[in-house]
Parts: sequence; C-alpha cells; structure tokens
Amino acid sequence: MNSTVRLPGRIGPNTLLITAAAIPLTGWAVHAATLHKRLAATRRDPLTGLLRRDAYTIRARRLLARHGDDLAVVMVDADHFKQINDSLGHAAGDAVLAAFGTRLTTWAGPRAAVGRLGGDEFAVVLELTPGRREQRLQQLVRMLHTPVTLDDERTVDVAASVGAAAPDVLGTRDLTLLQRAADAALYDGKHSGRAVLATAEQAAVPSINGRRAGRPGTAVWGRAA
Repeated sequence: MNSTVRLPGRIGPNTLLITAAAIPLTGWAVHAATLHKRLAATRRDPLTGLLRRDAYTIRARRLLARHGDDLAVVMVDADHFKQINDSLGHAAGDAVLAAFGTRLTTWAGPRAAVGRLGGDEFAVVLELTPGRREQRLQQLVRMLHTPVTLDDERTVDVAASVGAAAPDVLGTRDLTLLQRAADAALYDGKHSGRAVLATAEQAAVPSINGRRAGRPGTAVWGRAA
C-alpha cells in the first residue's frame, strides 16, 4: 500500500521562504507585544494610571505646540492628604489618589495630558477655550471635593487645591513657565475651595526646578517638592 501523500500543485522556493520566515516572525511578534506592554507600563503610574512625569511632559509640550492659546495648564494638590494616611492608613490614601486619577482623566478627556508628578501632586494640559475656563475649573473643584468611598464602604472627605495658567493670559507657551504660574496660583488659593487662574504677577514668582520657590521641599538640596 502506497502511503505517500501528494500535495496539490507545486511548492515554489518563495513559499518555502515565507513559511520558514513565519516561524521566527511569530516569536518576534510575541516579543514585540510584550516589549510594548512593558514600555507602556513605564509611561504610566501603576496606582493612578496617569502618565508619569516624563511621559506627561512630552505629551503636554506637544499639545502646547499644536493648540496654543486654546489650552490651559492645571496644577492640582490634594489637601490634608497626610491626615488621611495617618488616620485611615496608606490603603485609604492609595484609594484617594486612584480616585483623583480617575476624576482628572474623566474631567480632562482622552486628548489631554494628565500626569502624576509625584506624591499627591497632579498636572493636566487640556484644550480649554477662554469662555469655558471658569465653569470647567469650578467643575473640577467640585469633582475633587466629592467624598471617596473605600472598599469597606467607609467614605473619606477629600479636597484639593487647583491652580491654572493659560498661554493667552501669560503670553507664553513654555510648559515650565506655565506650570510655575499655575503652581503659584494654586498656593494663593490653597484651601479656598476655588480654582485660581494665574496672572502675570504669579508668573513672576521665583522658582526652583520649575516650581514655586518657598514650596515645601524646594529648599532641600535645590529639589522641587
């Protein structure tokens, strides 16, 4: 009995090359997908899902270059965050930070640059026309003052201070200058329950590493807090 299996047609050398090449290419595809996931993870803060500082800065500068005056740079600082950690524990503090990350992302929209700069400090660059600034910034303040519900159903009262800077008001698209002005505006309105839009006076506040001089930590080894 003849057990030979005959394949229809003639298999050419190109077919063999493609078949042979497909084996290592499949491996490379898996490797590339894994590498892409790892690179994406390095760009995102694991707790909040927001962009890390470097990735945020790159995206923010691109937005400023592209959209110019119809943008706002927003700085956010959680209020009394240390008290939450001390009284309720770090798990509760993490839940609050994660909730802030979700709220900032929801408020800013998918085209914005939303970053966690470190600790309880956040930054956003988003399209925001002059006519809508006040309304939208106050909306953000309300969102950030909504209590956070923990996994055990306890609720935590939260608050945040918000400062903003706009290129058309300050006459610059430089991210560092805008963040410095927004940071100064934030501290001028600290614990006031309102968002403060930076003026030229706040833009002139001295800075260390792009943050307001006198901010807690800025005098330690010349690093910004």
